Amino acid sequence: MSVVISMLLYSFSMSASPGPVNLITLSSGVNNGFRETMPFVSGATIGFIVLLLGIGLGLSTITDLYPNLLNTFKYLGSGFVAYMGLSLFRSGAMLGAGKQSQPTFMQGALLQWLNPKAWVACLAGVSAFNASESMQQLILFSGIYFVICYLSIALWAFSGHQIQGLLKKPSFYQMFNRLMGSILILVACWLLIFDQ
Repeated sequence: MSVVISMLLYSFSMSASPGPVNLITLSSGVNNGFRETMPFVSGATIGFIVLLLGIGLGLSTITDLYPNLLNTFKYLGSGFVAYMGLSLFRSGAMLGAGKQSQPTFMQGALLQWLNPKAWVACLAGVSAFNASESMQQLILFSGIYFVICYLSIALWAFSGHQIQGLLKKPSFYQMFNRLMGSILILVACWLLIFDQ
């Protein structure tokens, strides 16, 4: 039972904390609404779980054979996060103006595979819980992670949707989008420069 609690806590701490996926989800919740953001939430969750399962089944040997692979993901992921941040920064000053840049299921899944932090979270989790040694342990960890990850990211979308009411004034709305876009660009720079 203590292993399950440890898995729950690990999954929650990694899934609920601020990061590129959660910031994009929050912004989409504000700009597009909760329901319209759920395809991105689903893509991010499924993309992460497929990565977790892949690493548990031996995908990590590829990173051992090709150590520059994670660096490639770092550059691609940072570029993608910066692009999303710039799109958000440039979006309109009225609610609903950003719907044309609504993140998709595939963008959510792709972001997880390009995110070096997602790789590190998967590698550390699989290692910590010996999930690569036992199929039963890997399935248990993946199942727990799926539920926690989905609910955590969905909560960011719901929070964004709830913030909409505070941003009815166009200047507040534009300020929010510029702030969130700037934060995403800073996160991209952080991933690129400081996250070694």
